[in-house]
Amino acid sequence: MAWVTRTVHQIGEQCQDASAPVSVVIPCFRCAHTIEQAVSSVAAQTCRPAEVLLIDDGSGDGTLRCLTDVARRYPAAWVKVLALPENRGPAAARNHGWAHASQPWVAFLDADDSWHPLKLQLQLQAVQGDAHIALIAHDMNVQPRGAPAPAVRYPVQCRGLPPRLSLWRRSFPTASVMLRRDLPFRFDEKRRRGEDFLLWAQILLSGYRCARLDQVLASWHKPPFGVGGLSGDLRAMYRAAVDVRNTLHAQGLLSRGQLYAAHAVGYARHLRRCLLTVARRRVHAGRHA
Repeated sequence: MAWVTRTVHQIGEQCQDASAPVSVVIPCFRCAHTIEQAVSSVAAQTCRPAEVLLIDDGSGDGTLRCLTDVARRYPAAWVKVLALPENRGPAAARNHGWAHASQPWVAFLDADDSWHPLKLQLQLQAVQGDAHIALIAHDMNVQPRGAPAPAVRYPVQCRGLPPRLSLWRRSFPTASVMLRRDLPFRFDEKRRRGEDFLLWAQILLSGYRCARLDQVLASWHKPPFGVGGLSGDLRAMYRAAVDVRNTLHAQGLLSRGQLYAAHAVGYARHLRRCLLTVARRRVHAGRHA
């Protein structure tokens, strides 16, 4: 199997089809203040997906009502609201949306992130050019909410990835991933951290073709670590990553040598994140002194 870099050609501002064969899954937990912008970034796609699935993860506040209000602002049945009876975490919410997806491709977005308008168009062009791709991702950046989307740099390159973990490069950000609905994998619902990294690694290491576009096509609106929420607990994140690598080894997807190398690099990354977090918190404290 050849793992090559291909050029994704620009074909105009709009897709030729009325809707793209994509189901967008957005897990929602107490996200009333961010979900409108997330859905707006989906509605602004030049290749508009066939459906958007908003999964209320047992928020227990006014989130479900807010999701219903957001859905009413769009054409009937384009935004579908599903509710879990209790909070089960993002893995369960994504799996629930995945199970209800009607399209051959599923793309994931978090309720506090947003997409570039060309995200789906460029990903769909790439998979149309290589029918063997099962998962395609891209880069993300951190920028203020409401800031203009970064410019796309042409020509867009789509790089096929070899079936091994990249020790130094960050794994696929969840809001960048579009994958085939029929893949025989799902998020591990027992995990509250690292469940996305585990899933992408299982797909890649099992021999399914994965690819990455060399563009920033989605944005976090807070740094992805060291600030708050689940990803703010760096020690817990590190322990979760270690457990994911051990799980991949137990499943026969990582050799012992690969496991030890991945642990060593993972520890180095953890130390770097800790240093960056200390620096960020000092800057934040200085601004509010």
